[in-house]
Amino acid sequence: MLEIGSPAPDFTLKDQDGNEIKLSNLRGKKVILYFYPKDNTSGCTKQACAYMDLYPQFTQKDAIVLGVSKDSVSSHKKFQEKYGFPFPLLSDPDHEVIEAYDVWKEKSMYGKKYMGVVRSTYLIDENGIIEKAFEKVKPGEDPQRMLKSIE
Repeated sequence: MLEIGSPAPDFTLKDQDGNEIKLSNLRGKKVILYFYPKDNTSGCTKQACAYMDLYPQFTQKDAIVLGVSKDSVSSHKKFQEKYGFPFPLLSDPDHEVIEAYDVWKEKSMYGKKYMGVVRSTYLIDENGIIEKAFEKVKPGEDPQRMLKSIE
């Protein structure tokens, strides 16, 4: 994980509609940047739906929610349309941003080792500084913890 108090690496990624989102253009607002492994999987769906349920409370606090995975723009579009997520899902197929935020790690499943996204969330303050960082977050609990973090 990146250090709390350090500048958040700037990036430009496409959302589910093909629009470019640039982190530095969001200065002046808190940004919840959550990284997840894959669209339409149980944990990732649970996490995104929990963010959707709390989304009005995030917007009341002038915070922006951004989900990031290595899935394609078209995969994000299908995922977003299926559930109606009101926040952008950003596509990082080359995992440049995922690696910049130090969430591309060795994982293990059934004894097989592979590289993948470790479910992690960053809170970036209005000046682009990392305020909080959480690794290996629980999908259903992460949004509630992030809401408490900005209150």
